[in-house]
Amino acid sequence: MDIFLAGMITGFNCVVALVFMRFWVQTRDRLFLWFSIAFLALGLSRMRAMIDRDHEWFLYAHMLRLAAFLTILAAIVDKNLKTRRVP
Repeated sequence: MDIFLAGMITGFNCVVALVFMRFWVQTRDRLFLWFSIAFLALGLSRMRAMIDRDHEWFLYAHMLRLAAFLTILAAIVDKNLKTRRVP
């Protein structure tokens, strides 16, 4: 059951990454590109943790997830700072 749910989460993360990539192609807004990269990283970390159950990998998976969340945070900050500069 655990592997099934991890597979579903991986699939949904990749689908969300593709949706954000489509929005980026349409609008060329960097926010969508950064969100796409972050969700792809989340999906890859979950997939890698699902395939390789070695305890050594879990540290790298959590570091990849932390990088993905920091990417989302940086994208939001970048978007807010960009809108403040434009009158």
